Amino acid sequence: MPSCHPTSIRFQRLLLTGAAGGLGQELRSRLKAYCTILRLSDIADLGAEATGEEVRPARLEDASAMHALLEGVDAVVHLGGVSTEQPWGPILQANIVGAYNLYEAARKNGVKRVVFASSNHVTGFYRQDEVVGTDDPARPDGLYGVSKAFGEDLSRFYFDRYGIETVCLRIGSSFPEPRNRRMLATWMSYDDLERLVVASLTAPVVGHSIIYGMGDNTTTWWDNTKARHIGYRPQDSSERFRAKVEAADPHPDLTDPAVLYQGGPFVRTGPFE
Repeated sequence: MPSCHPTSIRFQRLLLTGAAGGLGQELRSRLKAYCTILRLSDIADLGAEATGEEVRPARLEDASAMHALLEGVDAVVHLGGVSTEQPWGPILQANIVGAYNLYEAARKNGVKRVVFASSNHVTGFYRQDEVVGTDDPARPDGLYGVSKAFGEDLSRFYFDRYGIETVCLRIGSSFPEPRNRRMLATWMSYDDLERLVVASLTAPVVGHSIIYGMGDNTTTWWDNTKARHIGYRPQDSSERFRAKVEAADPHPDLTDPAVLYQGGPFVRTGPFE
Protein backbone atom coordinates (compact mmCIF):
# COMPACT_ATOMS: atom_id res chain seq x y z
CA MET A 1 0.00 0.00 0.00
CA PRO A 2 1.52 3.36 -0.99
CA SER A 3 2.30 5.82 1.77
CA CYS A 4 -0.22 8.63 2.27
CA HIS A 5 2.31 10.69 4.25
CA PRO A 6 5.56 11.05 2.24
CA THR A 7 8.59 11.87 4.33
CA SER A 8 12.33 12.10 3.81
CA ILE A 9 12.90 10.68 7.30
CA ARG A 10 13.53 6.95 7.28
CA PHE A 11 14.27 4.81 10.32
CA GLN A 12 16.62 1.87 10.32
CA ARG A 13 14.46 -0.27 12.64
CA LEU A 14 10.97 0.49 13.95
CA LEU A 15 9.20 -1.69 16.51
CA LEU A 16 5.45 -2.22 16.26
CA THR A 17 3.91 -3.98 19.26
CA GLY A 18 0.38 -5.35 19.13
CA ALA A 19 1.04 -6.03 15.46
CA ALA A 20 -1.59 -8.81 15.25
CA GLY A 21 -4.42 -6.54 16.41
CA GLY A 22 -6.84 -4.68 14.17
CA LEU A 23 -4.83 -1.44 13.94
CA GLY A 24 -1.55 -3.33 14.15
CA GLN A 25 -2.39 -5.31 11.05
CA GLU A 26 -3.28 -2.10 9.23
CA LEU A 27 -0.05 -0.35 10.25
CA ARG A 28 2.08 -3.41 9.46
CA SER A 29 1.85 -2.74 5.74
CA ARG A 30 1.89 1.04 6.04
CA LEU A 31 4.91 1.56 8.31
CA LYS A 32 7.25 -0.35 5.99
CA ALA A 33 7.49 2.79 3.87
CA TYR A 34 9.26 4.59 6.74
CA CYS A 35 11.90 2.08 7.83
CA THR A 36 14.43 -0.42 6.56
CA ILE A 37 13.34 -3.06 9.06
CA LEU A 38 9.96 -3.29 10.78
CA ARG A 39 10.14 -5.43 13.91
CA LEU A 40 6.73 -6.91 14.79
CA SER A 41 5.65 -8.25 18.15
CA ASP A 42 2.52 -9.76 19.67
CA ILE A 43 1.45 -12.87 21.57
CA ALA A 44 -1.04 -13.75 18.83
CA ASP A 45 -0.02 -15.30 15.52
CA LEU A 46 1.79 -12.85 13.26
CA GLY A 47 2.07 -15.17 10.28
CA ALA A 48 5.09 -15.45 8.03
CA GLU A 49 7.93 -12.95 8.15
CA ALA A 50 7.99 -10.87 4.96
CA THR A 51 10.92 -9.06 3.40
CA GLY A 52 11.98 -6.18 5.62
CA GLU A 53 10.27 -7.64 8.67
CA GLU A 54 11.43 -9.22 11.92
CA VAL A 55 8.76 -11.22 13.77
CA ARG A 56 9.54 -11.33 17.49
CA PRO A 57 6.72 -12.62 19.73
CA ALA A 58 7.03 -11.35 23.31
CA ARG A 59 4.85 -11.00 26.37
CA LEU A 60 4.69 -7.47 27.71
CA GLU A 61 4.80 -8.73 31.31
CA ASP A 62 8.13 -10.53 30.65
CA ALA A 63 10.81 -7.95 31.45
CA SER A 64 13.71 -9.87 29.91
CA ALA A 65 11.75 -10.53 26.72
CA MET A 66 10.93 -6.83 26.44
CA HIS A 67 14.56 -5.87 26.94
CA ALA A 68 15.57 -8.13 24.06
CA LEU A 69 12.69 -6.85 21.92
CA LEU A 70 13.90 -3.24 22.12
CA GLU A 71 17.54 -3.95 21.30
CA GLY A 72 18.65 -2.07 18.19
CA VAL A 73 15.35 -0.18 17.83
CA ASP A 74 15.20 3.48 16.77
CA ALA A 75 11.61 4.13 17.83
CA VAL A 76 8.54 2.25 19.06
CA VAL A 77 4.88 2.30 18.07
CA HIS A 78 3.32 0.65 21.12
CA LEU A 79 -0.13 -0.74 20.37
CA GLY A 80 0.32 -3.86 22.49
CA GLY A 81 -1.81 -4.73 25.51
CA VAL A 82 -5.44 -5.23 26.47
CA SER A 83 -7.59 -2.97 24.27
CA THR A 84 -11.05 -3.42 25.80
CA GLU A 85 -12.62 -3.35 29.24
CA GLN A 86 -11.57 -6.58 31.00
CA PRO A 87 -11.12 -7.94 34.52
CA TRP A 88 -8.31 -6.30 36.45
CA GLY A 89 -5.85 -9.20 36.21
CA PRO A 90 -5.18 -9.07 32.45
CA ILE A 91 -5.18 -5.27 32.43
CA LEU A 92 -2.68 -5.16 35.29
CA GLN A 93 -0.26 -7.51 33.56
CA ALA A 94 -0.42 -6.21 30.00
CA ASN A 95 -1.17 -2.50 30.44
CA ILE A 96 0.44 -1.65 33.79
CA VAL A 97 3.35 -4.06 34.25
CA GLY A 98 3.76 -4.25 30.48
CA ALA A 99 3.99 -0.49 30.04
CA TYR A 100 6.62 -0.28 32.78
CA ASN A 101 8.64 -3.08 31.16
CA LEU A 102 8.49 -1.35 27.79
CA TYR A 103 9.77 1.96 29.16
CA GLU A 104 12.48 0.29 31.22
CA ALA A 105 13.60 -1.59 28.12
CA ALA A 106 13.57 1.67 26.14
CA ARG A 107 15.67 3.37 28.81
CA LYS A 108 18.23 0.57 29.00
CA ASN A 109 18.50 0.29 25.21
CA GLY A 110 18.73 4.04 24.58
CA VAL A 111 15.44 4.29 22.64
CA LYS A 112 14.38 7.95 22.63
CA ARG A 113 10.95 8.06 20.91
CA VAL A 114 7.78 6.13 21.72
CA VAL A 115 4.35 6.49 20.14
CA PHE A 116 2.02 5.18 22.83
CA ALA A 117 -1.49 4.00 21.97
CA SER A 118 -3.51 5.58 24.73
CA SER A 119 -7.27 5.86 24.37
CA ASN A 120 -10.18 8.26 24.34
CA HIS A 121 -11.43 6.19 27.29
CA VAL A 122 -8.99 8.14 29.49
CA THR A 123 -11.63 10.89 29.34
CA GLY A 124 -14.72 8.75 28.70
CA PHE A 125 -16.72 10.09 31.64
CA TYR A 126 -16.94 13.56 30.14
CA ARG A 127 -20.36 14.13 28.61
CA GLN A 128 -21.00 14.29 24.90
CA ASP A 129 -22.08 17.92 25.27
CA GLU A 130 -18.57 18.89 26.46
CA VAL A 131 -15.37 19.59 24.54
CA VAL A 132 -12.25 18.22 26.22
CA GLY A 133 -8.72 19.51 25.73
CA THR A 134 -5.46 17.67 26.21
CA ASP A 135 -4.80 19.52 29.50
CA ASP A 136 -8.14 18.63 31.10
CA PRO A 137 -8.08 16.10 33.96
CA ALA A 138 -8.48 12.43 33.16
CA ARG A 139 -11.92 10.93 33.77
CA PRO A 140 -11.52 7.24 32.87
CA ASP A 141 -14.64 5.26 32.07
CA GLY A 142 -13.30 1.89 33.29
CA LEU A 143 -10.25 -0.06 34.34
CA TYR A 144 -8.99 -0.03 30.77
CA GLY A 145 -9.14 3.77 30.75
CA VAL A 146 -7.41 3.85 34.15
CA SER A 147 -4.57 1.74 32.74
CA LYS A 148 -4.13 4.11 29.81
CA ALA A 149 -4.09 7.10 32.17
CA PHE A 150 -1.33 5.29 34.06
CA GLY A 151 0.56 4.80 30.80
CA GLU A 152 0.34 8.51 30.05
CA ASP A 153 1.67 9.39 33.51
CA LEU A 154 4.41 6.75 33.27
CA SER A 155 5.54 8.06 29.90
CA ARG A 156 5.63 11.61 31.27
CA PHE A 157 7.85 10.42 34.12
CA TYR A 158 10.22 8.71 31.68
CA PHE A 159 10.45 11.93 29.69
CA ASP A 160 11.04 14.14 32.72
CA ARG A 161 13.56 11.77 34.33
CA TYR A 162 15.23 10.12 31.33
CA GLY A 163 14.43 12.23 28.27
CA ILE A 164 12.45 9.57 26.40
CA GLU A 165 10.00 11.47 24.22
CA THR A 166 6.46 10.12 23.90
CA VAL A 167 3.41 11.06 21.92
CA CYS A 168 0.33 9.60 23.64
CA LEU A 169 -2.39 8.97 21.07
CA ARG A 170 -5.87 9.01 22.59
CA ILE A 171 -7.25 6.96 19.73
CA GLY A 172 -10.94 7.34 19.01
CA SER A 173 -12.52 4.80 16.65
CA SER A 174 -10.43 3.76 13.64
CA PHE A 175 -12.44 1.60 11.24
CA PRO A 176 -13.26 1.66 7.53
CA GLU A 177 -16.37 3.69 8.42
CA PRO A 178 -18.20 4.82 11.58
CA ARG A 179 -20.49 2.14 13.00
CA ASN A 180 -22.84 4.27 15.12
CA ARG A 181 -23.74 7.82 16.14
CA ARG A 182 -20.92 8.02 18.68
CA MET A 183 -18.36 7.34 15.96
CA LEU A 184 -19.49 10.36 13.96
CA ALA A 185 -17.41 12.25 16.57
CA THR A 186 -14.69 9.69 17.32
CA TRP A 187 -14.01 8.21 13.86
CA MET A 188 -10.58 8.23 12.23
CA SER A 189 -9.83 6.65 8.85
CA TYR A 190 -6.90 4.29 8.40
CA ASP A 191 -5.18 6.91 6.23
CA ASP A 192 -5.53 9.47 9.04
CA LEU A 193 -4.25 6.86 11.50
CA GLU A 194 -1.14 6.54 9.36
CA ARG A 195 -0.76 10.32 9.17
CA LEU A 196 -1.07 10.57 12.95
CA VAL A 197 1.48 7.84 13.73
CA VAL A 198 4.02 9.08 11.18
CA ALA A 199 3.69 12.69 12.35
CA SER A 200 4.28 11.48 15.92
CA LEU A 201 7.38 9.57 14.84
CA THR A 202 8.92 12.31 12.71
CA ALA A 203 8.09 15.64 14.40
CA PRO A 204 11.50 17.06 15.37
CA VAL A 205 10.62 17.79 19.01
CA VAL A 206 7.65 16.29 20.84
CA GLY A 207 8.72 16.12 24.49
CA HIS A 208 5.73 14.56 26.19
CA SER A 209 2.64 15.22 24.12
CA ILE A 210 -0.97 14.06 24.17
CA ILE A 211 -3.14 14.17 21.06
CA TYR A 212 -6.59 12.83 20.30
CA GLY A 213 -6.73 10.42 17.39
CA MET A 214 -9.69 11.63 15.38
CA GLY A 215 -10.55 12.58 11.83
CA ASP A 216 -11.61 15.92 10.38
CA ASN A 217 -15.12 15.35 11.70
CA THR A 218 -17.85 17.97 11.81
CA THR A 219 -18.96 16.76 15.25
CA THR A 220 -16.13 16.57 17.75
CA TRP A 221 -15.72 16.44 21.52
CA TRP A 222 -11.93 16.88 21.57
CA ASP A 223 -9.69 19.90 21.16
CA ASN A 224 -6.24 19.19 19.72
CA THR A 225 -5.12 22.83 19.63
CA LYS A 226 -2.24 22.24 22.05
CA ALA A 227 -0.97 19.32 19.98
CA ARG A 228 -0.57 21.21 16.71
CA HIS A 229 3.23 21.02 17.01
CA ILE A 230 2.97 17.32 16.07
CA GLY A 231 1.98 18.34 12.55
CA TYR A 232 -1.03 16.04 12.30
CA ARG A 233 -3.69 17.32 9.92
CA PRO A 234 -6.57 14.85 9.46
CA GLN A 235 -8.04 14.79 5.98
CA ASP A 236 -10.98 12.39 6.22
CA SER A 237 -14.37 13.22 7.76
CA SER A 238 -17.18 11.02 9.07
CA GLU A 239 -19.72 13.44 7.62
CA ARG A 240 -20.23 11.48 4.40
CA PHE A 241 -21.54 8.58 6.53
CA ARG A 242 -23.92 10.67 8.66
CA ALA A 243 -27.17 9.98 6.81
CA LYS A 244 -26.58 6.21 6.87
CA VAL A 245 -25.64 6.18 10.58
CA GLU A 246 -28.52 8.38 11.71
CA ALA A 247 -31.04 6.40 9.66
CA ALA A 248 -29.94 3.23 11.45
CA ASP A 249 -30.49 4.88 14.87
CA PRO A 250 -33.09 7.64 14.45
CA HIS A 251 -34.15 7.95 18.10
CA PRO A 252 -31.22 7.59 20.55
CA ASP A 253 -32.18 6.99 24.18
CA LEU A 254 -31.03 10.09 26.07
CA THR A 255 -31.43 8.29 29.41
CA ASP A 256 -28.78 5.74 28.41
CA PRO A 257 -25.35 6.56 29.92
CA ALA A 258 -23.73 5.19 26.74
CA VAL A 259 -25.50 7.96 24.82
CA LEU A 260 -24.75 10.72 27.34
CA TYR A 261 -21.04 10.08 27.94
CA GLN A 262 -18.13 10.19 25.51
CA GLY A 263 -16.97 6.70 26.43
CA GLY A 264 -20.12 5.12 25.03
CA PRO A 265 -20.78 1.54 26.16
CA PHE A 266 -17.53 1.49 28.17
CA VAL A 267 -19.21 3.57 30.90
CA ARG A 268 -21.50 0.66 31.77
CA THR A 269 -19.24 -2.35 31.15
CA GLY A 270 -18.52 -4.65 34.12
CA PRO A 271 -18.05 -5.30 36.96
CA PHE A 272 -16.42 -8.65 36.29
CA GLU A 273 -16.99 -11.48 38.70
